[in-house]
Amino acid sequence: MSGFTLADLEQIVAKRAKASPDESYTAKLIARGMPVVAKKLGEEAVEAVIAAVTADRTNLINESADVLYHLLVVLKAANIPLDEVMAELERRTIQSGLAEKAARFPV
Repeated sequence: MSGFTLADLEQIVAKRAKASPDESYTAKLIARGMPVVAKKLGEEAVEAVIAAVTADRTNLINESADVLYHLLVVLKAANIPLDEVMAELERRTIQSGLAEKAARFPV
């Protein structure tokens, strides 16, 4: 198993975001603005869904990597550190998923 983490990817995204848009795809995306960055995340998510539904394992792995990368680019563009998202996930996992969801969306 790889020792590569989302925190590692976050650091790479942050470094590349500071580069020239002429030299970095990440910087180019962010320079184009949140609507473009968010749209790209959505496109990658749809591609991951299609790969999952069609049981295309190799493509699902590739598209999942794209989704994670583009999510971190969206977070960078929104100035939201990954730690804040992880803290929210941690908060939610204190209770069962059903209990957590019911607390957010009361019937």
